[in-house]
Amino acid sequence: MDFMDSIRGMSFFDMHVHMTSRTTDDYQAMADAGVVAMIEPAFWLGQPRTGVDSFRDYFASLVGWERFRASQFGIRHYCTIGLNSKEANQEELAEQVMEILPLFIYKEGVVGVGEIGFDDQTAAEEKYYRAQLDLAKEAGLPVQIHTPHRDKKQGTSRSMDIALEHGLEPGMVIVDHNNEETVREVLDRGFWAGFTIYPFTKMGNERMVEIVKQYGPERIMINSAADWGISDPLAVPKTAALMKQNGISDEAIRLVTFTNAVTAFAQSGQLSLEELTQPLSIDQSQRYNGSSVLRGGQAPRVDKESTIIK
Repeated sequence: MDFMDSIRGMSFFDMHVHMTSRTTDDYQAMADAGVVAMIEPAFWLGQPRTGVDSFRDYFASLVGWERFRASQFGIRHYCTIGLNSKEANQEELAEQVMEILPLFIYKEGVVGVGEIGFDDQTAAEEKYYRAQLDLAKEAGLPVQIHTPHRDKKQGTSRSMDIALEHGLEPGMVIVDHNNEETVREVLDRGFWAGFTIYPFTKMGNERMVEIVKQYGPERIMINSAADWGISDPLAVPKTAALMKQNGISDEAIRLVTFTNAVTAFAQSGQLSLEELTQPLSIDQSQRYNGSSVLRGGQAPRVDKESTIIK
């Protein structure tokens, strides 16, 4: 049986996916699989940026072109904005990035500060992590934490310790990229626990099924973190299908693939459950700053179901 058959009619929210690195085919496949909304955290591009203007243009694309591109396939696009932990080690450039962050974190569609935290757990990473926690607290925005690939348990604990030191409520902090080693502490301390279903490196979805069976669905959310690496933008609906096959209830599946992410990031004031349950009308004849998702000769899709006439 095609995995789509078991999840038909379900809606999904991928709360961590880097669509700047993906194609329009991915957007269409995600929409077909029931993904209605996503969050794109700011992250590194695979090679170091050399100037602050490249950050400025990247942040602008997250609140501009990429938001538009997603809408052309019926998907609501939100983002979190921040200086990622890997590039926090370029201190001279990091100082310049910190100066421009306030220009972006208050924009429409920005639902948090992220993804921030630790990579190699250096002093510079901690310095800019702390600075961005203060920025998030001042703005009243949730924080999306990247936990490190190396020494993950230590880095996760330290990330939470520092967030509490800076006066953030655990319910305003989404700790991402968890695994079996970190989940209990994250949940016990009252933080949101994000899990990334990413082939061969972070979590497989069979392991994710077992985690939900053991810990239940409260304060747990899953994502694909699909990017320019070997990744799967359909990881959330595929995991939902596997959960269903393993006897996990539809209610629990909806919590970990939709509702929990909405509850956590709605604290930004930039999204709501009511908004996400309304279908997004598609009009591919639209343009953003003169640009279209279509190329010459391609026919635009224009939904006619809307009762609104503009």
